[in-house]
Amino acid sequence: MMKPPQNFIDSLKAFDKDNISDAQKTQLKGADLLGHPDFTYEVMMRKSSAAANLANWVINVVKYNDIYVMVEPLKKAAEESKALADTKGEELRVVQERVAEIVAKVNALKANLAEAEAKKESVVAQATALQQSLDLANRLVNGLADENVRWQKNVVTF
Repeated sequence: MMKPPQNFIDSLKAFDKDNISDAQKTQLKGADLLGHPDFTYEVMMRKSSAAANLANWVINVVKYNDIYVMVEPLKKAAEESKALADTKGEELRVVQERVAEIVAKVNALKANLAEAEAKKESVVAQATALQQSLDLANRLVNGLADENVRWQKNVVTF
């Protein structure tokens, strides 16, 4: 199994630590291998550095897998949430562009309204001035008409 050593090291490096089955972990934990007091790096180091490193590798791979099993669903949920946030962000950008277009149209309409109101005020002021002029002209004409009647009376009496 360990000969040649490089093949054994390569098989350890290639080991799929993300997909350790529950049955395999149960065997390791059920056989009290991981819980055994002698199955530690320090105890094994007194016997063999190779055995100590292999024991350390097994312990750490199982710990890694325990953490991976807990973290992987969270990681997938985070990726899904990020994808959803990106989609919603794009939708928000489109809506903001539409709102900007509508605001620009509203501002243009407000400018048109202000221009129309200014024009109306100008026309109303002009109409008021013309009405005043008309009233003055009517008073003048009425006054001259009265004067005409008086002159007619004076001309007849001479």
